[in-house]
Amino acid sequence: MGLIQAAVGSIGGALADQWKDFYTVPDGLPPTAALFAAVPRGTNAGRGSNTKGSSNIITNGSKIVVPEGYGLLLFQDGAITGFASEAGGYEWRSDDINSKSIFTGGGLMDSLVKQSWERFKFGGQPGSQQAAFFVSLKELPDNRFGTRSEIYWDDAYLNAQVGAITRGSYTIKIVDPILFVKNFVPAMYLQGGQVFDFTDIDNAAASQLFNEVVGSLAPAFSLYTNDPSKGNRITKIQQDSVGFAQSLSDAVENAYQWKSARGLQIVKTAIVSIEYDANTKELLKTVQRADALSGARGNSNLQASVAAGIQSAGQNAGVGGLMGMGIATGGLGGLAGLQQPVAAPAPTAAPAADDPVAKLTKAKQMLDAGLITQADYDAVKAKALGL
Repeated sequence: MGLIQAAVGSIGGALADQWKDFYTVPDGLPPTAALFAAVPRGTNAGRGSNTKGSSNIITNGSKIVVPEGYGLLLFQDGAITGFASEAGGYEWRSDDINSKSIFTGGGLMDSLVKQSWERFKFGGQPGSQQAAFFVSLKELPDNRFGTRSEIYWDDAYLNAQVGAITRGSYTIKIVDPILFVKNFVPAMYLQGGQVFDFTDIDNAAASQLFNEVVGSLAPAFSLYTNDPSKGNRITKIQQDSVGFAQSLSDAVENAYQWKSARGLQIVKTAIVSIEYDANTKELLKTVQRADALSGARGNSNLQASVAAGIQSAGQNAGVGGLMGMGIATGGLGGLAGLQQPVAAPAPTAAPAADDPVAKLTKAKQMLDAGLITQADYDAVKAKALGL
């Protein structure tokens, strides 16, 4: 009975597989689908008749339509035998006897008699396995990352270790489909009806990628903030989706060889939030204050502060106050690069008219403070001593 069923199956299957098929994208795909099998359109609006062909045999002459943004991978007995990256229509051609058809010049002997005999050896099933898979060549969005606790990295901008909780998303691209399939995609997704989706929470391979991204965030932040070409500014990360994506891509490549071993690359990132720890927040405030006092604006602010300090010292402490200001600023000449405001000497209490020592002492203080010249001091000295 088994032999009779096998014989009937082998002949019926060989006859059904003589039809040429039309393969295209399956219905109902999620927008984030990365890899899926091409499906034959055995029926179309009730007009097709090819409903009994083998699911793992592609008849010679069958047409496969590749949409824009996708590549086509061809398989024979589990091995990749071809790849097409251009959109358009392709015709299947194989030397395998199971693919031969009387409709495409295969001949009656090869297409039916020999093919039926080969199938009879396998209990009525074809002894080959052929498949066509579509692989997305687009940026695949909505790949999310996030940390539950702070991650830490050494930051050149703050010159300290920085801690933060962060979350966001990135786009991923399959840049080498053959590497991707050979080295990363589990076998269960190389079957009809299965869809490899990076955002599928039940996809263990995708979950592994998520964990690797989270583990690479600290090195990625370090690469970005310690890169002089980025200005060493942590505050630029949220505005630079491509620049930080490059740092994150480099980090996962260094640690996990995404591109060189798996054919994957991170293209863009979107950081939704960065929540710094308390110490980092204080550091940011300090550095921001320092930034406010740097450059042309800082020079103007500092000049105004010095002028106000000199005026206040003159009003409140006479020459002694001015001497203190002179010492603090290097004798009013140590503020290199500043245009020092010229302040008139503050009025001081007149010393006793008949006390030459008091006159000379005051004059010496004014000379030391830079308020009078040596010639002025000599004149006061000559007058006080009656010379």
